Amino acid sequence: MPLAPLRKRVEGLLALADVRIGGDRPWDIQVEDDEFYVRVIAQGSLGLGETYMDGIWHAPALDELLVRLLRAHVDEQVHGWAAILDGLRAHLINLQSHRRSFTVGERHYDLGNDLYRAMLGKRLVYSCGYWRDRHGQPLRDLDSAQEAKLDLVCRKLGLKPGMRVLDIGSGWGEALKFAAERYGIVGVGITVSHEQAEFARDLCKGLPIEFRLQDYRDLDQRFDRIFSLGMFEHVGVKNYDSYFDVALRCLDRDSADGGLFLLHTIGGNRSVTHTDPWIAKYIFPNSMLPSARQIAEHVEGRFVIEDWHNFSADYDLTLQAWRDNIERAWEQLDARYDERFRRMWRFYLAASMATFRSRHAQLWQLVLSPEGVPGGYVAPR
Repeated sequence: MPLAPLRKRVEGLLALADVRIGGDRPWDIQVEDDEFYVRVIAQGSLGLGETYMDGIWHAPALDELLVRLLRAHVDEQVHGWAAILDGLRAHLINLQSHRRSFTVGERHYDLGNDLYRAMLGKRLVYSCGYWRDRHGQPLRDLDSAQEAKLDLVCRKLGLKPGMRVLDIGSGWGEALKFAAERYGIVGVGITVSHEQAEFARDLCKGLPIEFRLQDYRDLDQRFDRIFSLGMFEHVGVKNYDSYFDVALRCLDRDSADGGLFLLHTIGGNRSVTHTDPWIAKYIFPNSMLPSARQIAEHVEGRFVIEDWHNFSADYDLTLQAWRDNIERAWEQLDARYDERFRRMWRFYLAASMATFRSRHAQLWQLVLSPEGVPGGYVAPR
């Protein structure tokens, strides 16, 4: 197809979001090569992300540009071949099967602890912070917000000394470390990342915590409490029955209160079976965001939903802090994080900010009990 119609089509789509090519506002796009128009029309979001990585276009306020595109639903106007193929694969194949479960660990979480230490702050917690204290007052820094989130999780679960606690998707071990030091628990954490498991073991030396490189489906051990922070996005709807069955199996229902399970997850406003093609290719392979309906359908018959807490705006603040940290650190990091990697990472963080700021994605914490808390559950905030 000749270039002129493609350019006109792209300009028309961008106009829906009040974005101009060559404009002088921070969210306007500066295009360096006409390949931009061809690839965006042919590939949709994959083409948009890849051409940014390739330096074909830029925008001073990348997050604000992407927010405008999402709010105007421009992403729904262009679907490239990658989105079609991803949808077909998700329908035909269990993308998050036991055999595939370690892929995201190898391709994302094993990128390098130096990268994540630079980005995530004092506590290596790779999930949304809680930007208010116990009295509801706003917090001003990432480290305080992450500590407040970990404390919120512990309070929601009513942790007490000696409780046996399972962390499904334990990351670098910070959550169990916090729970052991502040609340006196005994813990087990599982992860699909070699780098995370090794780091967590070193971090928690001397504490009554064990870390395993293990798929959640292989768990068969009883615990008083379970939590999972930012791991459910890798489970996939084909495996939700198995996931909640495992959680139910691992809760000690013979304990005095029958146990509690806290699920902390990003969620989407619509039910889908796969993620965005660019995210799947470069950031989180085989991932997908659950919808409220999908969670509720698979919880039904297994758990009582005691509490459903949405604090999505806090994720935008968390992502902004991560962006500020990593931008300050790039020059001190290993050369393997080259310019194309940096542009990929910037696009990832900006796109994530945009999804929360536009309210296309949510951050949920659910507290679940097998039989219902006797006398009712009072949810801390």
